[in-house]
Amino acid sequence: MHSKYSVIFAQMRFLFVANRMPYPPFRGDKLKIYHLAKELSKNHELHLITIAETPEDISYVENLKPYFKKIDFVYLPKYKSVINTLGGLFNRDPFQLNYFRSRKFQKLLNSTLSQNQYDGIHVQHIRMSQFFRNSVNLNNVILDLPDAFSLYWKRRAKNSTNYLNKLFENIEFKRVKKIEIDFVSQFKKVLVCSLEDQFYLESLGLNQVEILENGVDTNMFKPSDSAYIPNRILFTGNMDYAPNIDAVVYFTSEIWPLIRREVPEAKFIIAGQRPVPKVLALQSPSVEVTGFIEDLSKEYAKAHVVVSPLRIGAGTQNKVLEALSMNIPVVTTNVGYTGLKLKRDQGALVSLTPREFANNTIKLLKDPEFRKQVGESGGESIRSRFGWSGIAHKLENHFYELNKQTTT
Repeated sequence: MHSKYSVIFAQMRFLFVANRMPYPPFRGDKLKIYHLAKELSKNHELHLITIAETPEDISYVENLKPYFKKIDFVYLPKYKSVINTLGGLFNRDPFQLNYFRSRKFQKLLNSTLSQNQYDGIHVQHIRMSQFFRNSVNLNNVILDLPDAFSLYWKRRAKNSTNYLNKLFENIEFKRVKKIEIDFVSQFKKVLVCSLEDQFYLESLGLNQVEILENGVDTNMFKPSDSAYIPNRILFTGNMDYAPNIDAVVYFTSEIWPLIRREVPEAKFIIAGQRPVPKVLALQSPSVEVTGFIEDLSKEYAKAHVVVSPLRIGAGTQNKVLEALSMNIPVVTTNVGYTGLKLKRDQGALVSLTPREFANNTIKLLKDPEFRKQVGESGGESIRSRFGWSGIAHKLENHFYELNKQTTT
């Protein structure tokens, strides 16, 4: 399939419509667009239009020029986005859409589409779908969702303990769900990164949903020859992101004490940029908050175990893919795990309660052979199925199928 489609797709022109400047490629949505572009630019001409939120974002244009022939952006500083969000009090759109609302961006997109012909248009996130509301032709447009967004808000509301937060999250859940049903259904093809998200959206009546998994840079995240540090437990992620904040607070309050009773010398490392005060407050002699780490592969290599105690969110978690690609075992909840298609004890140990989570972590800390067996079996599977080259070819195939439907 690879060789067949790489010939068919030679010299095609794709437009990426991204909700943020896709650099630096450390986490999340930036990482996915960056790596897709890096792979697809080897055979195709790529254009990018996106939003810059800071002057620093604008400076990253130079880093993206090797992959995009044309880059256009609208500067939308965060204070304007906050004002836009307040506008959500007076309409029925999700606050997420209001946050990214921009007449300048709509004008830029319209101008770009009128002046260029594209073989495929990749629209990232439900946030950017709003700019295609009045489009008369969505035949070659793919909407790529990082997750089923209403499922994300549903889980946030379920786990929220603050009344006002829960009220807001329930409102956002209902608004996003309505958009998914009423508008997302108009796209000919919608992509999500896991089976869990696909099944959920199909339950809402969206029948054109297919899979485009998150990938992992297998050249960076590969098995290390260096020895791990015994009893070092690692969590990674952007530490101003609500699901990650909830995860580390949940872990330190309900799971960590259970682990420390059995392994008092254990240390928990929270590695990720922009830690908020709620995360910084978790620091103690046994808990370290590192802040930004430039090369996460070195941090993973030191880890005895990686944990992903997420209760909010959906999709596939980069932290899980990266750790498994390095043969490091992961203890995880079922959030973000379903789409990995791993067998029992293959790379990740799924834990549904604090006690089970602690017990699985303790077993990996105390049993070196079990740790090795779990890590190596998961790593082989992840590296073979989630490399970015293969993921990019899947996107090519999705566009090929869409163009084929249009011309027949």
